[in-house]
Amino acid sequence: MSLPLFPLNAVLFPGCVLDLQIFEARYLDMIGRCMKQGEGFGVVCITEGSETGDVPDGFSMIGCEARVTDFQKQDNGLLGIRVVGARRFRVKDFSTQRDNLLVGDVEWLDDPQEQPLQEEDDDLVALLAALAEHPMVAALNMGLTASGQHSLANQLAYLLPFTEEDKIELLEIEDAEQRLDAIQDLLDEMQGDMQA
Repeated sequence: MSLPLFPLNAVLFPGCVLDLQIFEARYLDMIGRCMKQGEGFGVVCITEGSETGDVPDGFSMIGCEARVTDFQKQDNGLLGIRVVGARRFRVKDFSTQRDNLLVGDVEWLDDPQEQPLQEEDDDLVALLAALAEHPMVAALNMGLTASGQHSLANQLAYLLPFTEEDKIELLEIEDAEQRLDAIQDLLDEMQGDMQA
């Protein structure tokens, strides 16, 4: 499966919302094509290099498909789009087009069935509810309610201030319970660092 790739300093998760400002010709063309064809594009996290200009020196080989849900011209004249994360994928190979657009040969990763929330998830559910009240999070209109362990894990991994490297590792974990355990471990580390 061939998928246009958009390297960003961010990690997108399934079911999560991301607002982007588009100004480079290669991405304006890509968004136009995706919207005409009703298709998505792939968000991959930059590991070396920058978001603008040439192809970054390094990016994650695991990413998340982004589907455009809304768009508008911004006050600054740029195109603003809102995307929602769909399927996860792994980049098997990639090439760079003449306009510097990256195109990946990707394989879709199976997303496990939603698992019901357990009693031990209560603290993390409460944390998600607290995050939902933050004005920046509320502005995303993600409808932050966890329908199960999978959506809880995706939303927390996306919203919490973990490093991009940690988020890439979380995106790779298929099992929702394991991802929630990994999130809890990262939270415990953060708390330990704050107390030190």
